[in-house]
Amino acid sequence: MTEQPQLKAENLGVWSDPFDFKVDKDRAIAYAKATNDDNPRHLSGELAPPVFAIVPVFEGMIPPLFTVVPDSLIPFVVHGEQDMVFHRPIVPGSTLVSRAQVTGFASKSSGTTVSVRLETRTDGGDLVNEQWMVSFFRGFSAGESAGEIAPTHTFPENLRAAEPVAEVVQHVDDDQTFRYSEASGDPMPIHLDEEFAKSAGLPGIIAHGMCTMAFTSGAVIKTVAEADPTRLRRLAVRFSRPVLPGQDVTTRIWNNGPNTYAFESTSSSGEVVIKDGVAELS
Repeated sequence: MTEQPQLKAENLGVWSDPFDFKVDKDRAIAYAKATNDDNPRHLSGELAPPVFAIVPVFEGMIPPLFTVVPDSLIPFVVHGEQDMVFHRPIVPGSTLVSRAQVTGFASKSSGTTVSVRLETRTDGGDLVNEQWMVSFFRGFSAGESAGEIAPTHTFPENLRAAEPVAEVVQHVDDDQTFRYSEASGDPMPIHLDEEFAKSAGLPGIIAHGMCTMAFTSGAVIKTVAEADPTRLRRLAVRFSRPVLPGQDVTTRIWNNGPNTYAFESTSSSGEVVIKDGVAELS
């Protein structure tokens, strides 16, 4: 970067115009299948999977982000964190109304994080979910921090001495990224084009972070929520390493108080790919 880009702090805290999304039953089922979700309520189309919450906001959250971040930084962005708070499940056939705002940014030695807050309601105004999406811009220093950053969530280190209450192994299929891209509407080429992914410094095509997050939601629901997806109230993760097609992802879950769990996921190469995981149940 020859010229130092500048973030536009004056655009922090500005809500986007509301944008609508009609929840199609077939697409909700396709999303479940694309994330290897075997919950009957998801496969039947009764309910959309919890992490499907990213789909109605995916396109609408991009324009607000780049009212603060210059386009020149796009090649340096990675998905850092996602934090979802669920107030009610997404029901196929319903119409959702969402809005987004960039709330703040923070400079670190290795780059800058930018926090985006998302809010989704029914067309009648009832709150469905709230989300925080944190983007990390590698190698770029904003020189300052401003506004409100996403809530923190860290793994309690004292839990490492305890045995996890559950351990789930899930396989990332060779065609996982292609199925997920179609179902989610995420066309990023690092998930679909081997040569492009390598040109970006990656070992090859990598799994979508949100697909890996959906894996963890399935692990939590199946093992500690009695297979009831409506009990999931919050799911927060930090993406720490890429996951490759063909790898296994092992999620270990620890109890961290009443209806609260901490978790981590590792790939079959032994790397931690999801860290600082938090799940809260009703």
